Amino acid sequence: MARSPTSLRAEGRTRLASESTRPKAPAPQRPSSIRLWLRRRRPLLRPMMFGVLGLGAVGICGIAVAALEPAGRFSWVNEGVAEIGARAGLTVQEIIVRGQHNTPRELIRAAIGIRNGDPLLAFSPEAARQRLESIAWIESAEVQRNLSGNITVDIHERRPFAIWQHQNDFAVVDREGRVVSADTLDAFGPLPLLVGVGAQKSGPAVYDLLARSPEVQQRTQALIFVSQRRWNLRLHSGTDVLLPEGHEDAAIAKLAELQRTQALLDRPLVSIDMRLPDRLVVRQQPQPEAPPASNARGRGRG
Repeated sequence: MARSPTSLRAEGRTRLASESTRPKAPAPQRPSSIRLWLRRRRPLLRPMMFGVLGLGAVGICGIAVAALEPAGRFSWVNEGVAEIGARAGLTVQEIIVRGQHNTPRELIRAAIGIRNGDPLLAFSPEAARQRLESIAWIESAEVQRNLSGNITVDIHERRPFAIWQHQNDFAVVDREGRVVSADTLDAFGPLPLLVGVGAQKSGPAVYDLLARSPEVQQRTQALIFVSQRRWNLRLHSGTDVLLPEGHEDAAIAKLAELQRTQALLDRPLVSIDMRLPDRLVVRQQPQPEAPPASNARGRGRG
């Protein structure tokens, strides 16, 4: 059946309207410069990736072997990894040490165990930390290894508290009684002097009591631990103050009061015995003997 011209025109308008409503395909865009650079160097990326993965695998194997047997028959693996890293430029560039005051520098260098130019991967921060903390002066240490070639060492030293005299030996100790040095004692002259077995551990408590009474502290030369039970104070004048066992606080406070009121500690005394609770026994210096009287008449003339 033939279509009328009117229906043909209506169908044509409908087709044009449907074609105009279709979404247009996006215009082709030019690849970015990064994509073009990656496309041009694609043949080189794959070998580089395999090389990085290979070095990573070797490093992981070396770390695993070092953890399982750090000084065993596979130590050559660590040496090989360190040598590869050194060839790639991973060497020690600078060693930074912070917190050193009293620890001898040569002991620190020996404990670190590495120098500038040595392979960086051959250095073990944990082993260096353990060696540093074995030094008497060092309480704790932190060691870091950076891929930039820098090794950072932060040490925390023990603080010198007193000089401990045991028999004829002298040593510097901290507040816990640990011996930190037996050399260069001249540099620690102002420190208090503790004398006797066990004085290095019990002395800080008595020293803190003295700090409350400056009149007594500034005249005290040494704290002497007697039979590991009680304390004597040796004054700069040579006087010995015998403190009662277990009542050092009250005795030192009373001694400070006597100094303020009677200047007792400035007198030429041999000892001040405070061991008895109800009395104070003072022993004075012996009086010098009078010179023999001269014979005024002399011998008669013959």
